Amino acid sequence: MNYLITGGAGFIGSHLCDYLLEIKSTKKIIIIDNLKDGSKRNLNLSLKNSKLSLFKRDIKNKTSILNLFKNIDIVFHLAAQSDIVPSIENPIEYFESNVNGTLNILEAMKKKNVNKIVFAASSSCYGIPKSTPTKETDKFDLRYPYAFSKNIAEQMIIHWSNIYKINYISLRLFNVYGSRSRTNSAYGAALGIFMKQKLSNRPFTIVGDGKQRRDFIHVRDVAKAFYLAGISKIKNEIFNVGSGNPISVNYLLKLIGGSRKIYVPKRPGEPNITHADIKKIKKILKWKPSISIEKGIENVIKNINYWKNAPLWNKNKIKIATKNWFKYLS
Repeated sequence: MNYLITGGAGFIGSHLCDYLLEIKSTKKIIIIDNLKDGSKRNLNLSLKNSKLSLFKRDIKNKTSILNLFKNIDIVFHLAAQSDIVPSIENPIEYFESNVNGTLNILEAMKKKNVNKIVFAASSSCYGIPKSTPTKETDKFDLRYPYAFSKNIAEQMIIHWSNIYKINYISLRLFNVYGSRSRTNSAYGAALGIFMKQKLSNRPFTIVGDGKQRRDFIHVRDVAKAFYLAGISKIKNEIFNVGSGNPISVNYLLKLIGGSRKIYVPKRPGEPNITHADIKKIKKILKWKPSISIEKGIENVIKNINYWKNAPLWNKNKIKIATKNWFKYLS
């Protein structure tokens, strides 16, 4: 099988690349990444494999990516602008990347006769759910430009499927964690920030009281979900991807280890709990999470050298982040 991964040098994309290279049937992997959030460092081992080719391209530039779709069997579309507050500050940038960029990918697929896409959608489309666990059929609550842009991209993929017969599977990802998650953003994944704070001997910065619960899912399990979605004969479906077992932020910090904490005000518009209903993906794709949060965090800590070399996290960013939350959302 010949695969193309957009955003393949990023956190999830690089783990997906590693996973695919372990599969004997993988013949070729093309990675498209503008290397702004992603890094070649995430692909240190994979780049030594002759099956893999990395192209520094931006999905917003349709002419630069078109020929890379030749002879591709499956597209894994993970490239996107992420994070919530920056999307409020720069909504046009998010629309151009997440919506127009997706359009360019769909058009390239159409022109090069690629008929399968697996999309990294976001559970942020659910906003603050009225009930949990959240099902794929629950109503949208699009509170930010980021959530809006990801949802529009998903709707566009569905529309292109109806009109141009491009098969899709959309995976609505919950709180993905693991090694290689970003550490240099106040809005990024909690684990990456906590690990950098731990290694820098800084207190953990907790938004709210830490009792809020999140559905953390290990990136390795997510990579397997993408692979199964790609090779499955199932088409035109949407699946939640989470653990189905939310834990509190306080418990996450207990697993990481460390006692010094700073509590900052809860950010408006954040749910008290994220909880994926994963019955559908278990039944149809035969996927289920295999890595417990305890085992996953243990693995992250064993790979602590990665975090030691990660970009420094600016301790003032959390103050700016909190200020901006209230500026835009209060």
